[in-house]
Amino acid sequence: MNRRMFFWLVFLSIAWLSCASLNAQAVVRSDSAKPAKPDGRFLRWDKNRDNRLTRDELPTAIRGNFDRVDTDRSGWISPDEHFNFLNRTPGPSDDSLADIRTLKNLAYVKQGHERHRLDLYLPPSQPSATALPLIIWVHGGGWKNGSKDRFAHLNALLERGFAVASINYRLSHHAIFPAQIYDCKAAVRFLRKNAQRFGLDPKKFGVWGSSAGGHLVALLGTSGEVSELEGNLGTVGVSSRVQAVCDWFGPTDLLKMNQQAGAAGKINHDAPNSPESLLVGAPIQEVPEKTGKINPLEYVTADDPPFLIMHGDQDRLVPFQQSQMLNDALKAADVSTTLVIVQGAGHGLKSQRDRDQAIDFFTNQFLKPKKMNQ
Repeated sequence: MNRRMFFWLVFLSIAWLSCASLNAQAVVRSDSAKPAKPDGRFLRWDKNRDNRLTRDELPTAIRGNFDRVDTDRSGWISPDEHFNFLNRTPGPSDDSLADIRTLKNLAYVKQGHERHRLDLYLPPSQPSATALPLIIWVHGGGWKNGSKDRFAHLNALLERGFAVASINYRLSHHAIFPAQIYDCKAAVRFLRKNAQRFGLDPKKFGVWGSSAGGHLVALLGTSGEVSELEGNLGTVGVSSRVQAVCDWFGPTDLLKMNQQAGAAGKINHDAPNSPESLLVGAPIQEVPEKTGKINPLEYVTADDPPFLIMHGDQDRLVPFQQSQMLNDALKAADVSTTLVIVQGAGHGLKSQRDRDQAIDFFTNQFLKPKKMNQ
């Protein structure tokens, strides 16, 4: 390798890490409450001009930083995330709560797939006799990307007194559906079986996911005791039910996504290479019965747990009507559900207000004292 090539490889690899000289001009914000404007680097990398960066759009030498920048695990980098990374304040890592107890890469299926692992985070202060409510994060990424690493809302949950688990599951190039829900349920069963070991309350398991992860947590919430979606991986004979669900902009009825998105949609969901078709293993419109089994609405019953559903009204990847349909089905079954349509938000909820609303939901479900009948 000649010196010039070596220089450029080194330069690219630290482009997102050498921020001292970039803080003043990397991205311009006219107002701290407004979204960041893409800088020149962002615009050069954004080949399809959709105002988001995928892993493949980044220069090869810096793709290893993708998960560090994609803090909301949406599967793409927004101008805000790009700005925040370049202008971050040097200091402790995101997992910086003092005395946090971290158990990394726990195998929830013995001798299973490499993706059958989860990370468990326990807050530093826990009375020995107190069992912790648990929030399980399920990442997004179109069922074909994403990782349990670096959950953006970790510290906020730990500070409220929750334990947090972030799980991996098999992606669509590893196995098609129902592998993904089998994995999620296996993780829930593992955590419930080992609740006493980890100091968890097995009656207070909440799940939270975005995009593809939103779909999977909705399915966890509606398919309790549905044997065809249970699988037999790992721990068996333990309930995989959850007690609260926060679904952030997850798909539901895949067969209606193109119709609902209309001309504003960014994806042809019916295409053979769409994320939905890759999940099913065939173009979704050619196998409607198989595709229908992926739909959380198909399993809604009155004993489903409370839901909080949040979706941006400008989402061009997953139409917000997908969340409206889920909310309507839950209401029709007398399930407690709240739908929040976030005005002006696209495919990703990035404000502290949205995050706090989700955490408040879990706090009200698990940490508020229950009122006794007088």
